[in-house]
Amino acid sequence: MHLAYPAVLSALLFCTGLYGVLARRNAILVLMSVELMLNAVNLNLVAFDVWLSRTAEETLHSGQALTLFTIAIAAAEIGIGLAIVLAVHRNRGTSDIDRLRDTAEGHETDGPGPDARPAEATEKAEATA
Repeated sequence: MHLAYPAVLSALLFCTGLYGVLARRNAILVLMSVELMLNAVNLNLVAFDVWLSRTAEETLHSGQALTLFTIAIAAAEIGIGLAIVLAVHRNRGTSDIDRLRDTAEGHETDGPGPDARPAEATEKAEATA
Protein backbone atom coordinates (compact mmCIF):
# COMPACT_ATOMS: atom_id res chain seq x y z
CA MET A 1 0.00 0.00 0.00
CA HIS A 2 1.21 3.48 -0.81
CA LEU A 3 2.03 5.92 2.01
CA ALA A 4 -0.39 8.56 0.72
CA TYR A 5 -3.53 6.58 1.63
CA PRO A 6 -3.00 6.40 5.40
CA ALA A 7 -1.56 9.93 5.40
CA VAL A 8 -4.70 11.36 3.75
CA LEU A 9 -6.97 9.34 6.04
CA SER A 10 -4.99 10.56 9.04
CA ALA A 11 -5.25 14.17 7.89
CA LEU A 12 -9.03 13.82 7.45
CA LEU A 13 -9.41 12.26 10.90
CA PHE A 14 -7.28 14.98 12.48
CA CYS A 15 -9.24 17.77 10.77
CA THR A 16 -12.51 16.20 11.90
CA GLY A 17 -11.22 16.04 15.48
CA LEU A 18 -9.98 19.62 15.31
CA TYR A 19 -13.39 20.79 14.10
CA GLY A 20 -15.00 18.89 16.97
CA VAL A 21 -12.74 20.56 19.52
CA LEU A 22 -13.32 24.05 18.16
CA ALA A 23 -17.05 23.86 17.38
CA ARG A 24 -18.58 21.67 20.08
CA ARG A 25 -20.06 22.97 23.31
CA ASN A 26 -20.39 19.67 25.19
CA ALA A 27 -17.31 18.64 27.16
CA ILE A 28 -17.74 14.92 26.43
CA LEU A 29 -17.83 15.58 22.68
CA VAL A 30 -14.67 17.66 23.01
CA LEU A 31 -12.95 14.75 24.75
CA MET A 32 -14.08 12.40 21.98
CA SER A 33 -12.68 14.80 19.39
CA VAL A 34 -9.33 14.86 21.18
CA GLU A 35 -9.34 11.06 21.06
CA LEU A 36 -10.00 11.22 17.32
CA MET A 37 -7.02 13.52 16.88
CA LEU A 38 -4.78 11.18 18.89
CA ASN A 39 -5.91 8.22 16.78
CA ALA A 40 -5.00 10.15 13.64
CA VAL A 41 -1.52 10.69 15.05
CA ASN A 42 -1.29 6.97 15.88
CA LEU A 43 -2.23 6.06 12.32
CA ASN A 44 0.50 8.35 11.00
CA LEU A 45 3.09 6.91 13.38
CA VAL A 46 2.36 3.32 12.35
CA ALA A 47 2.18 4.16 8.63
CA PHE A 48 5.53 5.96 8.65
CA ASP A 49 7.07 3.19 10.77
CA VAL A 50 6.06 0.57 8.20
CA TRP A 51 7.25 2.78 5.34
CA LEU A 52 10.61 3.45 6.96
CA SER A 53 11.12 -0.19 7.94
CA ARG A 54 10.87 -1.16 4.26
CA THR A 55 13.62 1.29 3.32
CA ALA A 56 15.92 0.76 6.31
CA GLU A 57 17.88 -2.42 6.90
CA GLU A 58 17.42 -2.33 10.66
CA THR A 59 13.90 -2.18 11.97
CA LEU A 60 13.52 -0.53 15.36
CA HIS A 61 9.73 -0.08 15.19
CA SER A 62 9.95 3.18 17.10
CA GLY A 63 6.69 4.38 15.53
CA GLN A 64 4.82 1.43 17.01
CA ALA A 65 6.45 2.02 20.41
CA LEU A 66 5.38 5.67 20.31
CA THR A 67 1.88 4.55 19.34
CA LEU A 68 1.65 2.35 22.43
CA PHE A 69 2.83 5.27 24.55
CA THR A 70 0.22 7.54 22.96
CA ILE A 71 -2.53 4.97 23.59
CA ALA A 72 -1.55 4.81 27.27
CA ILE A 73 -1.57 8.61 27.55
CA ALA A 74 -4.96 8.78 25.79
CA ALA A 75 -6.45 6.21 28.17
CA ALA A 76 -5.27 8.21 31.18
CA GLU A 77 -6.54 11.44 29.64
CA ILE A 78 -9.99 10.00 29.00
CA GLY A 79 -10.23 8.55 32.50
CA ILE A 80 -9.26 11.78 34.22
CA GLY A 81 -11.22 13.93 31.78
CA LEU A 82 -14.44 11.98 32.24
CA ALA A 83 -14.03 12.07 36.02
CA ILE A 84 -13.68 15.85 35.91
CA VAL A 85 -16.63 16.27 33.54
CA LEU A 86 -18.86 14.08 35.73
CA ALA A 87 -17.86 15.99 38.88
CA VAL A 88 -18.57 19.33 37.20
CA HIS A 89 -21.90 18.03 35.87
CA ARG A 90 -22.94 16.93 39.36
CA ASN A 91 -22.04 20.30 40.89
CA ARG A 92 -23.24 22.66 38.16
CA GLY A 93 -25.91 20.60 36.41
CA THR A 94 -24.46 21.08 32.92
CA SER A 95 -21.45 20.11 30.86
CA ASP A 96 -21.83 23.01 28.40
CA ILE A 97 -18.38 24.59 28.11
CA ASP A 98 -19.62 28.14 27.44
CA ARG A 99 -21.95 28.16 30.45
CA LEU A 100 -19.21 26.76 32.68
CA ARG A 101 -16.78 29.42 31.53
CA ASP A 102 -19.35 32.18 32.13
CA THR A 103 -20.11 30.91 35.63
CA ALA A 104 -16.42 30.67 36.47
CA GLU A 105 -15.90 34.30 35.41
CA GLY A 106 -18.89 35.48 37.47
CA HIS A 107 -21.26 36.29 34.60
CA GLU A 108 -24.64 34.84 35.46
CA THR A 109 -26.80 34.54 32.34
CA ASP A 110 -29.80 32.81 33.93
CA GLY A 111 -31.03 35.88 35.79
CA PRO A 112 -30.64 36.98 39.39
CA GLY A 113 -29.09 34.56 41.82
CA PRO A 114 -30.67 33.25 45.01
CA ASP A 115 -29.36 36.23 47.02
CA ALA A 116 -31.13 38.83 44.90
CA ARG A 117 -34.38 40.13 46.36
CA PRO A 118 -37.03 42.17 44.58
CA ALA A 119 -37.00 45.93 45.14
CA GLU A 120 -40.30 45.80 47.10
CA ALA A 121 -38.90 43.34 49.61
CA THR A 122 -35.82 45.53 50.10
CA GLU A 123 -37.96 48.63 50.68
CA LYS A 124 -40.17 46.77 53.21
CA ALA A 125 -37.09 45.52 55.07
CA GLU A 126 -35.69 49.08 55.24
CA ALA A 127 -39.05 50.53 56.38
CA THR A 128 -39.40 48.05 59.26
CA ALA A 129 -35.84 48.52 60.46
